[in-house]
Amino acid sequence: MELTRELYGRVVLVTGSTDGIGKATALELARRGATVLLHGRSQQKGEAALEDIRRITGSDRLHLCIADFSSLEQVRRLAAQVKEEHDRLHLLINNAGTFEPERKITQDGWETTFSVNYLAPFLLTHELLDLLKASAPSRIINVASIAHWNGAMDWDNLQGEKSYQGFAAYASSKLALILFTYFLAERLKGTGVTANCLHPGVIKTKLLLAGFGDYPGESPEKGARTSVHLASSQEVEGISGRYFEECKAVSSSPISYDRKLQEQLWRLTKELAGSDKI
Repeated sequence: MELTRELYGRVVLVTGSTDGIGKATALELARRGATVLLHGRSQQKGEAALEDIRRITGSDRLHLCIADFSSLEQVRRLAAQVKEEHDRLHLLINNAGTFEPERKITQDGWETTFSVNYLAPFLLTHELLDLLKASAPSRIINVASIAHWNGAMDWDNLQGEKSYQGFAAYASSKLALILFTYFLAERLKGTGVTANCLHPGVIKTKLLLAGFGDYPGESPEKGARTSVHLASSQEVEGISGRYFEECKAVSSSPISYDRKLQEQLWRLTKELAGSDKI
């Protein structure tokens, strides 16, 4: 695979990039010359992914970060590592996600789907905001899902305390990520940092298998296209607070534009994440 210089000099962190859509995204950005920070939970899988991408692309600008997103302390440590090892960050792609058929609680006491899919990217983004601003123009890209149309912010059952259903929890976590994206985009006006979100498509990954079994999905490479477009295209320079499907800005669910809901979620998340940077 021939390297290009399209993104040479750009530093990008792709969470959840040891397999699936994240790995396909990281590979393509590496091919385009970016310095890519790979992230995963497992050192072994991370090193295997790094060597695989290096072999395919020939890139010598690959780095590995390990953190379990079910632990907010590990999210903080990841952010600290990035800031210690890199003086610039131009692209943050919050791609890591999970689908939990049964309710599980993290060591922090939060429901796992909500914590991994929403709390972790919320906290990581804020821990890295100063670096992103210092590197402007820079971009934050949140990988959501069309499933958010089925999501709801049930404040009395946000952690599945009263009842839990895997798809409902997943859909609500992705709705939360979109609400966050829109509210963040407003706060970032004038900073040179944009924030957008996307639906990657129904992609054949371990997450899809966990939720729906042997469901016919598209390839991870196709699932990475919109993330790569938002990371590299000049067409979206300066565009913020939008939701994309198949590389085009489209409307998300009506509830995702509810400003009061965005504010309410923001206030609650500040308490849950416990970040002094927000």
